[in-house]
Order: sequence, then C-alpha cells, then structure tokens
Amino acid sequence: MSGIIRFAIQRWQITLVVFLALMALGVSAFFSIPRSVDPHFPSPFINIVATVPGAEPADMESTIAKPIEDVVQGLDGIVRVQSRSTDSSAVITAEFSWDGDPEKNYDEVVREVNAIRQTLPSALTRLEFQKTRTTEAAVLQFALVSDTASYRRLEKIAKDLRERLIRVPGVRATRVWGLPTPEMRVALDTGRMAQLGIPATAVTDALKGGGQDLPPGAVQAGEARLNVQAGGAYKSVAELADEPVRAQDGRIVRVKDIATVGWAYEEQPHFARYNGKRAVWVTLTQKDGLNVLDIRDAAVKAADAYRPLLPPDVQMAVAFDQSDDIARKLSQLGRDFGIALGLVLITLLPLGFRASLVVMISVPLSLAMGVAVLAWSGFTLNQLAISGFIIALGLLVDDSIVVTDNIARHLRMGKPRETAAIDGTTQIAVAVIGCTFVLLFAFLPLTQLPEGAGKFTRSLPVAVLGTVAASLLVSLTIVPFLASRILPRSESEHGNRFLQAVNVGIHRFYQPVLHWGLTHPRRAMIAATALIISGFGLVPLIGSSLFPPAETPYFLVQVTASEGTAIPGTDRAVQAVEAALKGEADVAGVMSNVGRGNPQIFYNQRNFDQRSNIGEVLVVLKRWDEGSPALVDRLRTRLAADPNAQYVVKIFQNGPPIDAPIQIRIVGPELPVLKRLAGEVEQVMRAVPGTRDVRNAVAVDQPRLNLGLDNDKASLLGVAPGAPRRALRLALAGENAGRFRDVEGDSYNVVVRLPLAERHDVRVLDDIYVPGSRGTVPLREIAAPYLDSAPPRINRDRQSRIVYVDAQIADGYLTAKVNQAVVDAIQKVKLPEGYRFDIGGEAETAARSFGGLGPIIALAVFGILAVLVIEFGRFRETLVVAGVIPLGLFGGLVALFLTGNSLSYTAVIGFVALIGIEIKNSLLLVDFTTQLRAAGRPLREAIEEAGEVRFLPVLLTSVTAIGGLLPLALSGSGLYGPLAWVIIGGLVSSTLLSRVVTPVMYLLIVRGKPAGGDVQPD
Repeated sequence: MSGIIRFAIQRWQITLVVFLALMALGVSAFFSIPRSVDPHFPSPFINIVATVPGAEPADMESTIAKPIEDVVQGLDGIVRVQSRSTDSSAVITAEFSWDGDPEKNYDEVVREVNAIRQTLPSALTRLEFQKTRTTEAAVLQFALVSDTASYRRLEKIAKDLRERLIRVPGVRATRVWGLPTPEMRVALDTGRMAQLGIPATAVTDALKGGGQDLPPGAVQAGEARLNVQAGGAYKSVAELADEPVRAQDGRIVRVKDIATVGWAYEEQPHFARYNGKRAVWVTLTQKDGLNVLDIRDAAVKAADAYRPLLPPDVQMAVAFDQSDDIARKLSQLGRDFGIALGLVLITLLPLGFRASLVVMISVPLSLAMGVAVLAWSGFTLNQLAISGFIIALGLLVDDSIVVTDNIARHLRMGKPRETAAIDGTTQIAVAVIGCTFVLLFAFLPLTQLPEGAGKFTRSLPVAVLGTVAASLLVSLTIVPFLASRILPRSESEHGNRFLQAVNVGIHRFYQPVLHWGLTHPRRAMIAATALIISGFGLVPLIGSSLFPPAETPYFLVQVTASEGTAIPGTDRAVQAVEAALKGEADVAGVMSNVGRGNPQIFYNQRNFDQRSNIGEVLVVLKRWDEGSPALVDRLRTRLAADPNAQYVVKIFQNGPPIDAPIQIRIVGPELPVLKRLAGEVEQVMRAVPGTRDVRNAVAVDQPRLNLGLDNDKASLLGVAPGAPRRALRLALAGENAGRFRDVEGDSYNVVVRLPLAERHDVRVLDDIYVPGSRGTVPLREIAAPYLDSAPPRINRDRQSRIVYVDAQIADGYLTAKVNQAVVDAIQKVKLPEGYRFDIGGEAETAARSFGGLGPIIALAVFGILAVLVIEFGRFRETLVVAGVIPLGLFGGLVALFLTGNSLSYTAVIGFVALIGIEIKNSLLLVDFTTQLRAAGRPLREAIEEAGEVRFLPVLLTSVTAIGGLLPLALSGSGLYGPLAWVIIGGLVSSTLLSRVVTPVMYLLIVRGKPAGGDVQPD
C-alpha cells in the first residue's frame, strides 16, 4: 500500500492526468444521463385484455378467463395469475418473478395464448397483450378541445398530431383517447325483416362471405403463378348495399332492402372533457433510458408547429406535463445538495483553511465518478439517486478528513510535507480501507432488495456505492498528493486556533466522562443498556408503513355509480366533481373521463376497467404545498353528501402498485356465498376507526333482462341451441361482418346491428327472428323475458374465485395499525367450509417487500463482521466495534418518534446504512487503540489517549454526514425524510454514547496481558 501512496505523490503528473480524465468522464456522464422523477425499471406484469361484445361476466369467466389462466399458470417463473371478468370484457394479469426476463415472459405468454386462440369464442373481437413498464406513464397528455367540431374532424386532427409526435426522437408510442370508433354500419330494419321473415343472422352470414379482406390463394397457369382475387373488403357503400342476402319469392333480397348502410360510430364507451369542455386526449410515452426532459421539449415544439394548422373551433392544450414535476423535484434536490455542501464546508473549519481545501477538492472528483458509475449501470438521475448522492456527500469526505487530519498530525511532529503525506496516509490506510469496506458492505446488500420495492430504491445504494468507492481511491492517492503541495510546510504543535479551542473543549469535557466510565465500567454499561431498551420500547408507538404519498401536484377522483348506470348517469356524477372543484384557486386543470379512467400518468397507476358506471377525474394543481391536503379534504367533504355515486379521492403513492391500503380478499367457490360474506366484512370494516371510502365491489348486482328461453319449444321448431343468443347479441351488441376500405386505404369494420336509438327499447325483442328448420321463428314465441340480476364482475386469483372489500386510510392513522384492527374485527365473521380470508393491500405488499429485508440485513452484518475480523485478526476487537450498533438503532428510533415518521421501507434502509456508518466510526477508535497497545502502551492509557486523539476525526465525520443529510430531513419528504432522520438520530446517539461505551467495552473485553501500570476496573 505504501508503494501506491508513494507513487501517487512522487509521480504526481500521472496521478493528476488520470483523475482529470476520470473527472471529465463524470462530467460527461452528468450531462448525458437521463433525468426522471422516479426510477425506470422493468415490470413483471403482463396483461391480456379480451372483448366479446354482449357476453356476461360468467360467460367471460368460463370461456375466456379460465382457459387463458390454465395455459399461463404453467409457465416457468409465474408467481400469480389474476383475472377480472365484466360485461363483454376480461382482463387476465400474469405476474412473473421480478428476477425474470420480461421480454422472454411476454413472448411465452403471447405464444401460449395464441396456441389456444381457435378454442376461444368466435365472437371474440379483441385479444390484446400489454406489457407494463414504469415508462408506460404518459410524458405529455394533450387535449384537443371543441364543443362544436364533429368527432370525424377531431379524429383526423388527432391522427395528424399523433403522426407528428411519433416522429419525435425518444417517443415510444402515441395514442388517442376519447374518440368513438368509426364503423360502416348496417342498421337493420326489423319491421321489414319481420315482413320477409329474414333473421338478422342471414345478413351477417351474407356479408361475411363477401367482405373478407383475405386472398383465397393462388393458381398455376403454365409457368406463371397467379394470385386469386375474390372481392375482398368492400370499397363503397353502394357495393355493400347491393350484396345479396337470399333469394325469396323469385327475387333477390339485398342488404339495402332490409337495412340502412352508412358511416356511424360505435356506442361511445369513453368520452372526455378538459376544464368542462368536450375533449380528445393524445398521449405519448417515452423509450426506456432516455431523458424525459429532452423528449418533452421536442414533443411540445412539434405540437406548437402544428398549432397554426388547427381550425378556429378546435383548441389544443397541454393538459398534463410530467416534466413539470420532474423539474420541480430535481431542482429542490439540487438546492438541498447545495445546502448540504455548504454545511459540510462549515464542519471542516477545525481542520484549517488549507486542509479543508484538500478535503473539498476530493468532493467533486468522487461525485463525478459516482455519477459515471450510475450512468454506466443503466440508471436515470432520479430523486432516489440524488438522495443517494446527498447521503454520500456526508460520507465521501470521511476518508479524506481522516487522511488529511493524520497527515496534519505528522506535520505537527516536524516532518517534511512529502514525508508527512506518505507516513500519515500509510499509517491510516488499512483503517481507511476497512472503514470504506464496512460502508460498502452496508450498502451493497441494498442493491439486492427483492420485489418492486427493491427495484424502486436500487439507484440509491448504487449512487452511494459508486461515490464512496471513488472516495476511497481519491483519499489514498489524490488527497496525499494535494496535501503534500497545499498544506503548510510546518504547523504549530497544537494546530490552528480553532483546532486548539476544540481540543481544549474535548479535554475539558470529554476526558472526565471517559475517566468515570473506565473507572466504573459496569455502571456505564448498565446505563447504556437501559437507554437502548427504552428506545426499542418506542417501536409500537412509531408504527410501520410501506411507502409514503408521492407529493405530486395532481391527484385522482375515482367515480363509481350504481351498477347498471348508463353513461349519461355516470356523467352527471363526474359533473358533480367538476362543480365541487370550481372556485379552487390552486387548481390548474381538470381532466374528466366517463366510462373509464384517465390514461396512465404515474408509473404505478393501473386502470383497465372500461364500464358505463365508472369515471375518473385527474386534477392538476399549480403546485403541491402545505395547503394541498386541505383542498383534498374539502373535496372529500363536498362529495360525501352525494348519494348517487361513490367518490374516492386518491393521492398517488410511491412504491409498488397497490389498489387500496386496506384490502380483505374472500376466497371460495360460490358467488352468492362470497357476496354474503363480503357484505358482512364491509359492515365490520366500516366500523373500524381509521377506515374511509370502504368499497365492496359485489355489494349490488347488475340488473339484466333474462330471455327465459323455452328450450323444448325451440327444439320442436328446429331452432339451433345457440341461435337465439347469437341473434340477440347481433341485434343489440352488433356483429362484425367484414371489412370496408375507404379511398385513403384505411380499413374499418362492417358491423350489423340495430339502429342505436332502437337498441335500448325492450320492445325491439318482438321484431327479432331466429332461423329454424322450417323457416324463421319469432323470438317472442320461444322466449318469456323477465328481469333478474347477476354479479357485475367475477374476480379470480390463483385460479379461485375471489371478492375484494377494500378501504382507504383516514388522515392521522397508520395503515399497519388500522389493518391489524380490521384483521382482528373480521374474525367475528363465520366462514363456511371451503372459504377463507386473505389479507391484501399494503399489508401483503409490505410482507413481500420486508420479507426479503431479514436476509439482506444479515448479509450486511456478516459482511461487515468479516471485514472487521480481517482487520483485527481476532473476534474480541470485532465484538467491541460491533457493540456500537444498538447505540445507533436507539437514536434512529428516537428520531422517528420525535419527528412523527413511521418505520417505512426507506427508514429500514436508513437503519441498514446506519449500521455501516457507525461501525466505521467505531473502527477508527478501536484500530488506533490497538496500534497504541502494539507500541507498548498500557491498556488504560492506550484507551484514554485513543479516545482523545480520535475524538475530533470521528466527530467531524459524523457532523459532516449529519450536515449532508439535514436538508433531506428538513425537506419534509415522506420518501427520503425518514431515511435521513434515522441516520441523523443514529449518528447523534452513537457518536455521543460510543465515545464512552466503546472504550468501556474495550476495557472489559480486550484485556490481554497488561503492559504495566493498568488500573483494574471495579
């Protein structure tokens, strides 16, 4: 080691060139690394979305969800398969292991599901596979606003804008929302069809034969191969209207004789408003690993270039801009970093100006290399990574402080600068390496935290590891070189005035306390133990949680009207939200959606439902500040009085996706029993203090009209078993019967159905005919319709039926405590055999996330102990150094209690990091004590001298770490604030208490043979 140090000092030109090159790489990485608020990481979820128009939830479950679940469940790496079946739609979600390959998993799901495609219902109109990524959240959401423009015009404008945006470098995809789908509609005249006795299915069958856009094949003509063309897609309305349906009474009945053909739109399942005006959304998402700010600027520029081409009655607005939140948070963290840097500078005053300058030069070098490591590891510069750099700022100077202080001590012995630099660095090098490896082993296991929570926080330990490792290299090479050139050639034996004052204070106040502790070691240890036990008694009062709110300047209002409510009724409930927000000065924009949720704008937001009774309003604020929670509370109060719908005001949360913080799942085979049990659980949950917005998804059945088919009579009339249902679905939901290609080459569905106005009138059933063996049969002859009801949705989890009852948490309550109260309360509900309760929500996610922390903490502790054993070669010194751990844990718990923070995921990460930091400080003291004893000092004298000599370096390293973390702690962030407070509290307690406890433990444990003159403890 001394050879490397000597080379770095004497061949300083090479040292300087190498570090200038590394500095340049770091600066280059800083300007090129992508920026984002939250980390980008792959997600193991794959969604399969299927649509069968007119199918009931039970049909979707049996014919779509279960067959797909069966094939997906057998794939390697699968963790869980869930499904949700509703009217006409099913969503199956496959969750794979977080350690798997998302692309490979996606390909396997597509392959296996497509393999059974032919066995799924022929009426299946949509089978879509969706990857989930954190970058699937929209970077921008444009609103095309107009109350007068037709949807056809808005569709063309949206298409033009979309084509411009997709060409922007870095844009992955663009999508249009809120437009009805155009179709070439064949609107049946049921009266005319009844006169002619023609069933609706005959029209569909005739059009399917003529309007398929598929070539029949090819023939060989001599040596030539000719493709056969047999019509293909319809190309004009007249061609479609002239299509023959059947020959009857000596004449050909054509489509135009029994239907009206023309352009129309599907019944609109989703429409939107922006600030109360009709709107269409155009969203764009980014590619992975790119700078969202650059993409945003280029996309806005492209949109602004298109703006002059808009007609006067259409306005374009940027309704949502993710970069605003990114710029605000990164700017705040940048300010925190600047403040932390200033505080670190102030704490270096005792070293003197020149020594402080040496230490401070090491800061940008270490940080630049840390940024380079982060960029090369594939991470973005996000709020977790910047928090890691702020934490590292207080740690990276530790090695430089210790080395510089020791070099200055050798200068005060009268040595020349170069000799002092070599001797001082060599003497402390092993301890510095040991200290740094202790820190590395504390943070290294954090890179392997499991599940989505581990992926979310991974950039933080990587930033710390890269920077701290770089600081070790800097402290053993560039710092000795700088010290040999910058430090004064000679120093007063007692240092500068500031240092002299500090040393006088240390001697005056610390020496008597240390002397008492060494004289009464058992009393000192009993007092310390009692203090630590009292700290751990705070754990039940602190409580636990997973991740805090994201503090984004936007939130959601989820609207759920009664089951069976049509779009107009749901719209009235959404309008109530818009009315409640009027007059709120802090609201910058209101994006209303009826029939489905807003497009995804947050990395863990999940929304696949598209039903007539749901809506969602995205509220964008000018900023999120201390008054924002009060605005949310006012909105909740105003909406609570509306009996027509349930409103849930949802603040975005950091961490893995969670539907609700409190969730009870009831598992069992029979839907009526599940519904009864869900009702009982709902009542129990509402009575638990701290719950709010309790939701029972199966509380009310969906009304429906049952045909009441007389199968025996239908059989006698020669009606095929599936014919009535097909005829009814065709008339009411419509059926695809071919393709229509317009003059621009765009392809559309040809859909046979009743005119939209007639489809909602129950009397239309009287005019529907079905084919029989002896001609057509009126549906009314084989059916006796009656009203009944059915579950609005059927959920499945791990191939079992399941219902959910969930709730939000009221302000001022801890999720863990409320969840436990709910779990205790539902024990009163008696479960039939074959049924069980599962706990979901935040408790389930926390169990999966925290479940991997035990091995990680054990790995960190054993790694640190291994370093200590290698350092000292004995277990006694290792035990003394490790004895500081409870002292820091005590301070961290007290800090959480005093600041009102809970034991969150990031707080636990803070405790793991704290173990490494406080052991590093303790190692410096024990190592120097061991060196003094090896030099022949008596045990008691060596302990006291080491305590005084190492007091200042340890104090400075702790104070610089605290100074670096203080801005994070005072920022009020629920994400990294608890982490900062844990380390600050732990450093305060361990720095103060360990100055006595560690020497006392050394006295009691590391006895050995006295060198002479030892004072034995009482």
